[in-house]
Amino acid sequence: MPDEEQRLFTLTEAERTRIELEPLLLEAMEERRLMSELDEKLGELATRIQMMGGMRFNYDEAATQRLERNRHEKSVESAVERISATGCVVKDLNVGLLDFPARLNDEDIYFCWRVGEDRIRFYHRQDEGFAGRRPIDPRDADYRSPIQ
Repeated sequence: MPDEEQRLFTLTEAERTRIELEPLLLEAMEERRLMSELDEKLGELATRIQMMGGMRFNYDEAATQRLERNRHEKSVESAVERISATGCVVKDLNVGLLDFPARLNDEDIYFCWRVGEDRIRFYHRQDEGFAGRRPIDPRDADYRSPIQ
């Protein structure tokens, strides 16, 4: 089966999608934070067990933490899949960074947005990352992609 063609966003479409996705992204970020906390606790427990040659520990509590950690992981995976299904690219869950594929001046770009920004104000080439962000020229605000 051939690769699906990548969705290209106009700035207006990207902004509308961003507004819809922001709560889902925030949820995924919180679930990931909770998962990381449990990873740390479970790692500390594993280290203690290893250092003390199989010390006694509350197996039920450890199993509950492992199940809770796995539940958070599934929530993160589900949220990322739902975001990706829109054509948006999740770049970094730690800071809440989303990219929206687009074409601008015959160049493949990403409209780039990060949690805390009030709207999409930046873009970068697809071969660049966050460090390559540039402000969107206001004249490009109504840019339409060639594939509608």
